[in-house]
Amino acid sequence: MAKSIYDFEVKGLDGKSVKLSNYKGKVLLLVNIASRCGLTPQLDSLEKLYQKYHEQGFEILGFPSNQFGAQMPEGGGAIQEFCSVNFGVQFKIFEKGKVKGAEAQPLYQYLATETKQLLRNNYPIWNFQKYIVDRNGRVVDWFNPWKLPDNDKITETIEKCLKEKGVENKN
Repeated sequence: MAKSIYDFEVKGLDGKSVKLSNYKGKVLLLVNIASRCGLTPQLDSLEKLYQKYHEQGFEILGFPSNQFGAQMPEGGGAIQEFCSVNFGVQFKIFEKGKVKGAEAQPLYQYLATETKQLLRNNYPIWNFQKYIVDRNGRVVDWFNPWKLPDNDKITETIEKCLKEKGVENKN
């Protein structure tokens, strides 16, 4: 059983494995993204958030998914191109995959379990659900898709996590 997100590997847009342990000591915001959703303009706000806090040890990890209304039809490099050209995205985007249900990628199964609501796993309910992870790899909060990235509660949570000491990044 995973103890933190550092126990997972995910695939980059190039198909190569990326160990999330590479992010030890960072504050993370994980978000499932889509290109053809009414919430897609959040990519702009996410990039601004990334730019604001990146130098303090903050990273955003984007996980494209086509599970909600088939709103992420692109694949591979076309995903990065869409995000970069249209929204100036510089944060890391990973391979498209499933983020809810029994077929969800293992990382999202873990996130759903760690943020369980009553007796139900908390899978994303739509594109742009956000999970915040502290410097020790623990999920500390989550926000529904309609909560904008610059919402006070989100920025307060990020700032609180950035002030806390975490594990040393030995990579």
